[in-house]
Amino acid sequence: MKKHFLLFGIAAVLFSACNNKSTSTENSTASTETTTHPKAPKAEGSPRILFIGNSHTEFFVSAPVLFGEICKANNQPMNVDQLVTMGVSIDKIYDDHKTEAEQNFAKADKDGNYYDYVVIQESTPVALAELDKYQANVKMITDKIRKNSPDAAFYIYEGMSPLPITDSEYKDYFDEIRKNAIAVVETTKNSGLLRVGDAVNDAYNGKNDYKYLVGNKDNLRYGENTLHLLNDGGYLQGALLFATIFDKKPIMPKELTLCTGTGDNDDMKKQDVSKAISNPKALEEIAFSNR
Repeated sequence: MKKHFLLFGIAAVLFSACNNKSTSTENSTASTETTTHPKAPKAEGSPRILFIGNSHTEFFVSAPVLFGEICKANNQPMNVDQLVTMGVSIDKIYDDHKTEAEQNFAKADKDGNYYDYVVIQESTPVALAELDKYQANVKMITDKIRKNSPDAAFYIYEGMSPLPITDSEYKDYFDEIRKNAIAVVETTKNSGLLRVGDAVNDAYNGKNDYKYLVGNKDNLRYGENTLHLLNDGGYLQGALLFATIFDKKPIMPKELTLCTGTGDNDDMKKQDVSKAISNPKALEEIAFSNR
């Protein structure tokens, strides 16, 4: 797996947040208790999901790959598409994949919706500190998708605090990014919150007796410029997405495609979950409680 240098570092994220914090916290008092789930269209044949995101969608582990494998294990047919570019915002992802995106957005199914589910993940600097741009980017991409998928169910990816859990300002940034994600859901038709940030936060705080430290190292996320999900985090995210969309606990496969390490020459391959994941049951329970 190539570990490309990201276009932003943690310092840039924090600088941007400090300069824009006052504007990004306004007019959002909602909580997850008031956030409803979107209604997906009734599909003829296998439904289709589109992932739009950057390195939090695919880096050490791949959310599209894991979700597809979990769906298969649960006898849930699902076609999986993705538009992913590392380190950039939604508008740049669209620009990078414009030809492919427009071709897919123009396709039609007999049931009237080419895409049934869409997961939208914004870059951390925008999701944290540029709410206006966040909302504009989501509106831009949802407007394009709705032309041939008018009833698609959209899930806004709730990002994670860019800071380590040990940092004194971890919670401040967690709260900020969560508020902005909820604000985007409130202004996006037929959308809901994919509570990745909440689930990761619960795991860090030991819910269901999960312990994130293994050999004094964070077993959920790793990184120097920004923190990316490792095998435990990817497992949690995959179970969460299935539970959120289908409102039930998934039967988790005995093997999943997970990372073999964090070096430039490490890649993803099928691995035994009992050996690659530190506490599968705890992570599954955390995922289900955040659906």
